[in-house]
Amino acid sequence: MYSRWTPLLALLLLMMACSTRPQTDLLVFNAKIYTIDSAFSVQEAMAIDKGKVVATGTAISLRAQFNFRDSLDAEKKYIYPGFNDAHAHFVGYAETLRTASLVGTKSWEEILTTLKEFATTHPNGWVVGHGWDQNDWDNKDFPDNAALDALFPNRPVLLTRIDGHAAMANSEALRKAGITAGQTLVGGKMVTRDGRLTGLLIDNAVDVVSKVVPPATKEELAQVLQQAQQNCWAVGLTSLTDCGLDAPVVEQLRQLQREKKVKLRLNIMLSDRPANYEFAEKNGMIVEDRLQVRSIKVYGDGALGSRGACLLHPYEDDKENFGFLLSNPDHFDSVARWCASKGWQMNTHAIGDSGNRTLLQIYGRYLKKEKDMRWRIEHAQVVNPADLALFGTYGVIPSVQPTHATSDMYWAEKRLGTERIRSAYAYQQLLGQHHWMPLGTDFPVEHISPFKTFYAAVFRQDASGWPQEGFQIENALTREQTLRGMTIWAAKGSFEEAKKGSLEKGKWADFIICDQDLMTAAGPAILATQVMATYINGERVYSKNK
Repeated sequence: MYSRWTPLLALLLLMMACSTRPQTDLLVFNAKIYTIDSAFSVQEAMAIDKGKVVATGTAISLRAQFNFRDSLDAEKKYIYPGFNDAHAHFVGYAETLRTASLVGTKSWEEILTTLKEFATTHPNGWVVGHGWDQNDWDNKDFPDNAALDALFPNRPVLLTRIDGHAAMANSEALRKAGITAGQTLVGGKMVTRDGRLTGLLIDNAVDVVSKVVPPATKEELAQVLQQAQQNCWAVGLTSLTDCGLDAPVVEQLRQLQREKKVKLRLNIMLSDRPANYEFAEKNGMIVEDRLQVRSIKVYGDGALGSRGACLLHPYEDDKENFGFLLSNPDHFDSVARWCASKGWQMNTHAIGDSGNRTLLQIYGRYLKKEKDMRWRIEHAQVVNPADLALFGTYGVIPSVQPTHATSDMYWAEKRLGTERIRSAYAYQQLLGQHHWMPLGTDFPVEHISPFKTFYAAVFRQDASGWPQEGFQIENALTREQTLRGMTIWAAKGSFEEAKKGSLEKGKWADFIICDQDLMTAAGPAILATQVMATYINGERVYSKNK
């Protein structure tokens, strides 16, 4: 029987239900959310509280469970976990923002013109540039420094190649570094011609000059780090691994994070240097919400583009050259012994098939199947077919950068030959060893954009759609594999998969809103994807429209 008290009773019951629902910070709704959970599920809404995801589902179901202090209408756009670059050089990228950009230059003459313009606005001190690649020139021979000497007879000049494994220096820079013709060193070369230094430096020789370049002040570095952070957020990066820093820079980053000036989540590999081991011994592993230091970055060999990658057989286009290791194998073994005894992760740059074999064999002496050590080979670019299974046998994680394949595809076969190229950039084969694999860019060696990573991994083409069938397309990754590699697998590569990498209950609310669906967007259109907003811990740190 209906009573005049029935509406009041219903209202009271509704109020009681509302009062028992927990207060929650934010409802994100009207979206297509790729959670990247184990089922690769897609949801319409998610609830966020105190910087973490508390639930996903429909807006109706979440409103029935929680009271929300605020809401965000995603306007039917696409949400992904914040991208995590598993192999980058964040501080190095920041430092390039202070130097002459030589990326994309098409000739040595264009570089000289760029340097003239740069020198007018930077009239004092060293002239430093970064990003040239002789493979992009009509004349693909390495230059000498005669024109640099004529242009800058009294100012030292150092111009680093795109991969960081070669550089051009003028005579004043060589003089300041104390380099003379005929010098030799392990893992590097000061190139001479007719008994005269050409200015070309390969691998460890670059360090001999770069260490005498005056470093940025703390204030200058702090400024460019914050600029670099904004650039990361604009392309959807909320986390990254910086592959090789020294302890003082780690300390500065830690302080900037405490001051909330750097909010990116950073997993840092300490460079393989004595002072950094002392830092590691003193401080132990650092595991904080936004900073992690628990690994050592080791430099196995050089790069393919500068013919420094260590090969089992000579370069196809340089029959006397095998490349070289950057340290003696005994040194690599000593690092492996230290890491194994301390429980630290060992992550080694290895490009050539000989470099990869050497490190895989050393790793195998120390890795134990019963221990989850996750030692990594960074790049794993050219792997002899006989060695591929060692990644699985020893539990070694390949960490690869898909844009390397599409940057190198124009000339890599000339370096390696028709047979050896087949076992290069073999990402699907490498993925098969563990069925997960972290993906990165290696920026500033490659472009910072994760969308270029996605496109290169899935389509193995350049921006013009070449080659039509894809470069060695049998080793392309699927869209789902690629998204996992840029999110949850990247987190797993640094032991952080329980905290981030997917939008699941209890994980940090790091996410991005994009204008395209990466799972359906056509080919090169992926490269035009725009990040509309970036969130870390549920806090908006970037908005395209503000």
